[in-house]
Amino acid sequence: MEIAGKLTNQQLVVTGGSEGIGRAYAFELASHGMNVIILSRSKDKLERTAKEIEEETGKRVKVLVADFSRDDVYREIEDNLKDLEIGVLVNNVGILPSMIPSKFLETKNLNQTMTDVINCNMRAMAEMCRICLPGMEKRGKGVIVNLSSGVATIPCPLYSLYSASKVFVERFSLCLQAEYSAKGIIIQYLKAGGKIHGSVGHTFMGWLLQSLPSGILHSEAMQEGFIAYVKKLSQVQLLNQVGSYSLFPLGFSTLKLCRKVFCE
Repeated sequence: MEIAGKLTNQQLVVTGGSEGIGRAYAFELASHGMNVIILSRSKDKLERTAKEIEEETGKRVKVLVADFSRDDVYREIEDNLKDLEIGVLVNNVGILPSMIPSKFLETKNLNQTMTDVINCNMRAMAEMCRICLPGMEKRGKGVIVNLSSGVATIPCPLYSLYSASKVFVERFSLCLQAEYSAKGIIIQYLKAGGKIHGSVGHTFMGWLLQSLPSGILHSEAMQEGFIAYVKKLSQVQLLNQVGSYSLFPLGFSTLKLCRKVFCE
């Protein structure tokens, strides 16, 4: 393919790249010629994913262990990436405080949870952009993909921290696109949920948010019923079943951006 040759010397950086959507991105873009750097906090999962990608695509994969809930990880990341030509950054890392929904004050370990959500879902994206954008700006090309969620569509009670953090992803992405589009850099956010499927939880939440009027969604009765429903799902382990994430149309959209940036 035309795009494969153009991407051969480009580096792909994926946070949360050892599983789920991040893993699927790493596989997909490696198959189109990119060398891959994946980051997450689990060394075992990273190494397993790296081996699978290398065996299937023949591309080199570098792993960086990084716990994005911590404040002290970015100097090491920056040292490892500073001399690389990073063409694509996928900010995928994020945490859901609890799969079982709860009101804000009923969140377990609330103080630590607030710090973890802000660090993983918001600060990590901003820091990785800070690290990777200067090289893209200097070269006059680059693609940044920030993963949002269907719960950012409307105010989502019971997932207040997570929902609000994903709104930040969208606003930050739109602002950066306005600031750097003239530099040849494309920055987009994508929502998991709705038409982008993967886990049962994402699929269900995407359908729910697009189907129900906000007055019903925000009612006390609806909230209590939703908590009971999710607890029931968790008991039969449906929410722990992570699908084999398909990157169509999500990945196809990103490949179109890569073709525009690196091939035209």
